Amino acid sequence: MTTGISGRTFDAIEVHAEGEPGRILTSAADLVQGDTMGERLAWCRANLEWLRLLMLHEPRGYPGLCAVLLLPPVNPDSHFGIVVLEQGGFTPMSGSNTICAVTAVLETGIVPMPTDGSPTTPVVIDTAVGTVRALAHLDGPKVRAVTVANVPAFVVELDFPLVVPEIGTIPVDIVFGGQFFAQTDVRNCGLTLDPARGRDLARAGALIKLACQQQVQVTHPDSPEVSGVNLIMLHTGDRVPGRQDRNTVVLNNAPLRADDPSTWTGALDRSPCGTGTSSRMAALHARGQLAIGEDFSHQSIIGSEFIGQLTGETTVGGRAAVLPTITGRGWITGRSQWILHESDLFPTGYTLGDIWAPQLV
Repeated sequence: MTTGISGRTFDAIEVHAEGEPGRILTSAADLVQGDTMGERLAWCRANLEWLRLLMLHEPRGYPGLCAVLLLPPVNPDSHFGIVVLEQGGFTPMSGSNTICAVTAVLETGIVPMPTDGSPTTPVVIDTAVGTVRALAHLDGPKVRAVTVANVPAFVVELDFPLVVPEIGTIPVDIVFGGQFFAQTDVRNCGLTLDPARGRDLARAGALIKLACQQQVQVTHPDSPEVSGVNLIMLHTGDRVPGRQDRNTVVLNNAPLRADDPSTWTGALDRSPCGTGTSSRMAALHARGQLAIGEDFSHQSIIGSEFIGQLTGETTVGGRAAVLPTITGRGWITGRSQWILHESDLFPTGYTLGDIWAPQLV
């Protein structure tokens, strides 16, 4: 519901992290209620769908855009909290969007830069899946890179035999890295990570997610509001010496329907995906292919790079888990103010089937 919002201005800082755009909303915190980040995420899902659509749909958004609600911290040692707005819904955590947020708050002074000339500064962030600690690497007034110490990542199942429409039965890894992922070698779909095959990759990801919705049930043991496979990663398979590890993550921008092939689409993450890289490292570690303390170079479909590393081991809900860090770069691309006028024909935006999946009515 948008009652009382007409005419209001929403301030934002536009950023991209290794190619993935993030719109950091700096003046909408008063719309969110809740004493914990879990309560805030639930509030957003129940009450602020209109804001997500307003910011991400046309004419203000496009299929590849994400956004971040910048919120007051819930813990005394944190700098701020975040809830992420993705095309598929509100999510608790995103590595690329965290890099965007840290870059934005430091370079605009929302969080002060150190005054002693230090080359780094810590930033502590509250999320619905736990406290996230980041370290900003500085080059004068510019944030040169951000290292995000993500929440623990853990494998739910390796090589789960998923029956996928049009593709067949393929092995997928079900892994949590800040969100729940299903991950598989792109060759299992008969494809390669070729940007020119973007539509085919998105369709394969949508079919895998559709299959997961029917065959996979997962809930975070410490955060019950975080459940279900949300994102699909197609990657280059087992690590091979001398070969660059690459991936693409498919983000759906409309509900998937098994009886409607026109909904089997989505947008590809332009970055290597921070939560995806975290979950990929957890799976590789479980397979004995990535050691604690080893750097992991992970490239996106457009060649941008995150450097990941597992810094230790822990447990989550009785499961073996790892502690991932992700390092990537962000750049502010502009500042914006977004307005919803009471006479606007499209108070929650719109989509068109030329570049968007069909929206259910």
